[in-house]
Amino acid sequence: MTLPTITPQAAKQLIDQGAVLVDIRELDEHRRERVPGARHEALSRLAPINVDGARAIVFHCRSGARTQANAQRLADAARCDAYILEGGLEAWKKAGLPVTTDHKQPIEVMRQVQIAAGSLVVIGAVLALTVSPAFIALSAFVGAGLVFAGVSGWCGMAKLLALMPWNRAARGAAA
Repeated sequence: MTLPTITPQAAKQLIDQGAVLVDIRELDEHRRERVPGARHEALSRLAPINVDGARAIVFHCRSGARTQANAQRLADAARCDAYILEGGLEAWKKAGLPVTTDHKQPIEVMRQVQIAAGSLVVIGAVLALTVSPAFIALSAFVGAGLVFAGVSGWCGMAKLLALMPWNRAARGAAA
C-alpha cells in the first residue's frame, strides 16, 4: 500500500486544522532536530497510534525514504486518514517551516557508526600500506561487520557507541 504524499505546505495546513504530525525517526534523531509539536513514534517500536480525535496523521522521517519504504506499516498503525510528508524533515526545512535544533545532543548514532567505521577502514588500509600488510584485516573486519549489520539489522558498533558517555547522557535527557 502506498500512502498519499503531501507537500510541507499542505501538511502545515492539515496540522493547523488539527492533524497530528508523527516523527518516525529514532529518538536520538528526534532529540537533535525536530518539528516543534511533532509527536515521536519511532518506527522500530511502532504500534497503533491513538490520535485523540484528530482526523489525520502526517508521518515524516528525515528524507521521506523511511516513510515510503514502510507505508504499509504506517497505514496499519493509523486509525484515521494518513499521509507521508514528501521529502521529510529536509523538505520541511527547505520550505522555511519551523524546526527546533538542540546542538547539545550528540549526532545520531548511525552517523557516529559511519564516522567510526569509515575511519577504521582508512586506518587499516593506511597501516597495511605503510606498516604491515596484516593490518588489512582491520578493514576486512569492519567491512564484514557492516555487511552483517545490513543483513541482520543488528549493529554491534551502534550498540557499543550507544553506551558511550556522550550518548548515555543524551538518552537520559528530556525530549
